[in-house]
Amino acid sequence: MLFNRFKNALPSPEEALKGRPERDFAVPDRHTVLGTPLLGPYPEHLRTADFGLGCFWGAERKFWQAEGVWTTLAGYQGGHTPHPTYEEVCSGLTGHTEAVRVVYDPAKTSYAALLELFWESHDPTQGFRQGNDTGTQYRSAIYTHSPADQQTAEASRTAYQSVLNASGYGDITTEILPAADRPFYPAEGFHQQYLDKNPAGYCGIGGTGVSCPVGVAKADG
Repeated sequence: MLFNRFKNALPSPEEALKGRPERDFAVPDRHTVLGTPLLGPYPEHLRTADFGLGCFWGAERKFWQAEGVWTTLAGYQGGHTPHPTYEEVCSGLTGHTEAVRVVYDPAKTSYAALLELFWESHDPTQGFRQGNDTGTQYRSAIYTHSPADQQTAEASRTAYQSVLNASGYGDITTEILPAADRPFYPAEGFHQQYLDKNPAGYCGIGGTGVSCPVGVAKADG
C-alpha cells in the first residue's frame, strides 16, 4: 500500500528513504558513444543542463545525438534520499525523477536549443506519468544551473503551453527548479547509455507531435 501511494504522490522529507552517505556502486569512466568522461569536473568552457522527461534510457539518447553535446549521464534528481538506487527510486519513496545530465558546448549549441529538444521529446502534460510508464520518477522536470537558465526555461514553458493549448493539450506539469538545491545522483552503470548497449531495448520516449516555437525564449547570455 505504501508503494502504491507514492507512485502518485511525492513523499515528504520525513517519509523518504534515508539513503546513504556515498554512492555504493561504480559508474563507468567514459561515455560509450561520445568517448568523453561521464563524471565531472568538466572542462570550464562547457555548461550543464539537467532534464527529466520520462524513462532516462530513451531520454539520454535524445541528447547524446544532439549537436554540441559533450557528454550525457543518466541519474536521479529532485528528491530527498541521498545516493539512491534504481530500486529505491522506483519505489516512489525517494522523491526523485529519472533525469539526464547534459554537458554541452555553448559555442556549438544553446540552452534554448536543448529546451526545444526537451519539450518536443515527451508529453509534459502527464503529471506522474510518461506514456505507459507510471510513477513519480517519470515526471517532467528541468533543474537549472543559473538564474538566466531559470528565466529561459520558464519563458520556453510559457511559449510551449500556448501551442499545446492550441492543439488541445492541457496544462504543462513540468517542474522548473534550481539544481543547486536538488543534487544530481548518477545512476548505476547498467543504465548509462543503455540504448547504445541494447539497441533494441525499451525506449518509452515519445513527444506530442507539437513543435516548440523557436526563438521565443531568451538566448544564452
